[in-house]
Amino acid sequence: MEKPIIEELNKMHQKESTDDFKVGDTVDVHYRIIEGDKERIQIFNGTCIARKGSGINASFTVRRLVQGQGVERIFPLHSPRIEKIETKRRGRAIRAKLYFLRDRIGKATRLREEQRTKYALESAEK
Repeated sequence: MEKPIIEELNKMHQKESTDDFKVGDTVDVHYRIIEGDKERIQIFNGTCIARKGSGINASFTVRRLVQGQGVERIFPLHSPRIEKIETKRRGRAIRAKLYFLRDRIGKATRLREEQRTKYALESAEK
């Protein structure tokens, strides 16, 4: 009896359109930060190294290098604090989780860019 109620609540709190990005893509996450009574938007850009969960529980991990030190941040996909997620570069990932990038530094962290076919470009425009 409770399961349909929980599903209904989850559907209410999910975002209608989550930007289509995959593991390996370079993304900009516009995240709303509240400091006291002020509110601002901070952009966290990096490579998406993991996506997990489904529905309201979905989350993704973004990794970037700051002064030679790796920084990872896990974002809930349907969080009301996320303004938008912009895909800057499409990376071609062979694995579902790119945890091997943690051991790499500099140019070794780059992924091959995904070649978009003519059909994929036409369907993206629609």
